[in-house]
Amino acid sequence: MLTTIAARRSAAVFRSIAPLSTWAAVPAGPPDPILGITEAFKADQDPRKINLGVGAYRDENGKPYVLNAVKKAEEKIVAAKRDKEYLAITGLASFAQNAAKLAYGVDSEPLKQNAVSVAQSISGTGALRIGGAFMARHYPHAKVIYLPTPTWGNHMPLFRDSGLEVRRYRYFDSKTVGLDFAGMKEDIKNAPEGAIVLLHACAHNPTGVDPTQQQWKELSDLVAEKKLFPFFDMAYQGFASGSTTRDAFAVRHFVSQGHRIALCQSFAKNMGLYGERVGAFSLTARDEEEKKRIDSQIKIIIRPMYSNPPLHGARIADTILSDPELYREWEGEVKGMAGRIINMRDSLYDLLTHELRTPGEWGHIKSQIGMFSFTGLKTEQCQALAEKAHIYMTLDGRISMAGLNGSNIEYFAQSVDAAVRGNL
Repeated sequence: MLTTIAARRSAAVFRSIAPLSTWAAVPAGPPDPILGITEAFKADQDPRKINLGVGAYRDENGKPYVLNAVKKAEEKIVAAKRDKEYLAITGLASFAQNAAKLAYGVDSEPLKQNAVSVAQSISGTGALRIGGAFMARHYPHAKVIYLPTPTWGNHMPLFRDSGLEVRRYRYFDSKTVGLDFAGMKEDIKNAPEGAIVLLHACAHNPTGVDPTQQQWKELSDLVAEKKLFPFFDMAYQGFASGSTTRDAFAVRHFVSQGHRIALCQSFAKNMGLYGERVGAFSLTARDEEEKKRIDSQIKIIIRPMYSNPPLHGARIADTILSDPELYREWEGEVKGMAGRIINMRDSLYDLLTHELRTPGEWGHIKSQIGMFSFTGLKTEQCQALAEKAHIYMTLDGRISMAGLNGSNIEYFAQSVDAAVRGNL
C-alpha cells in the first residue's frame, strides 16, 4: 500500500517538473484543400458522387489511365535487365537531353550550340524548387518573382521557401471568365527592371485560360523592353491542345527572340507518370562555357537537397522519347487524352447552353484549355453542389475536366443548372 502511494506521488512530482514538449509551440497547419476534397469524396457513399478536384487524368470510365506507350517502355526496360545504380546528381543524361529537345525543339539554336543546362528533377515541383534556389543564389538582379493571379497553389510557398520575394500580376478576369490581358501587361510593365516573371507555358492552372500566340508575342516584346527574366512552368506540354509543338509555342518563341529563360517540365500529365516523379529544369546560357558553370552550380544545389533523382520514371520517359515508334504512339495517346477533355468541354457547353438554358454565359467552358476549367461558380454554389449533389470541387469553382465522362456529365450539368438557379 505504502509502495503504491509513493509511486503515485513520484509520478505526480515528475509530471509537475517535467519540461514542456520540445514541439509544444508548433501550431497545426491548415489542411490541404485538394486533399480535403478527396477525403470528403471518399467518405461519401452516394453512387452519384463525382470528384472534380483531383488534378490527374481519368479515362471514359473514370479510372486512372496507364498509357500503352508507358507499358511497352517498361517491358523494354525489364527485358534489358538493367541495374539499379544511383543516377548522377543531374539525373539520366539521355533523358535530360531528350526532355530539352521536346521543349525547345530539335532546331533550337541554344541546343545546337550546347548552351542549355538541363537537370532531371523530381517532377515539376522539384524543377521549380531547383530553379527558385538557383535564382535566389545566383540571379544578379531583383530577387523578386511575379506570379499570375491566380496561380497553382504551390507556386507561392515554393518560391518563398526558395528565398525569393513573391509579388503578383493580374491574369484572370472574373467578369469575363477570361484573360485580363490589359491588366497583365500593365502589371508586368510596372515591375522593376530585372524582376523575374513566372509564365505558365500552356494550360494555365487553375483557370485553363491561355494567351493567344499573338499575345505571347506581345508579352515577349514587353519582357524584353523591361529587361525582365522569363521563368516558364510547362507542366502540360501536349496535354493542352494535343500537340507538343503547339503547346511549346511560348517557350520556343521567347528563345527565338533572344531571351535567356528558365524552364520547368513535368511528365506527370502528358505521360501519366504521376507517381514516378519525372521532370526537368533547364536554363539557356550564352554559350557552352557559361552552360558548364551553370551545370556546376545546379549540382551544388541538388546534392544536399536530395542527392540525385529517381531512376525508373526517367528510364520510361527516355525510352519513349528516344524510340521513334513509341514516340509516335505516345503522341497519339496524348492527343487522345486531350481530345477526350475537349469533347467534354463541348458536351458540357451544349448541355448548359442549349439543352438546359442555364442562366449566364458559358462560352469560357470551350475557350479554356487543358485539364482545368474555371467555371465561374460562386463559393456558395460549390458548397451546395458538394452537400446536396455529391459533386466535389475547389470552392473557387475550378473543376478538373478529366473527372467528367459520358456517364456523369448530364448529372453534373443538371446539378450546376439547379445550383445557378438556386433550387438545388
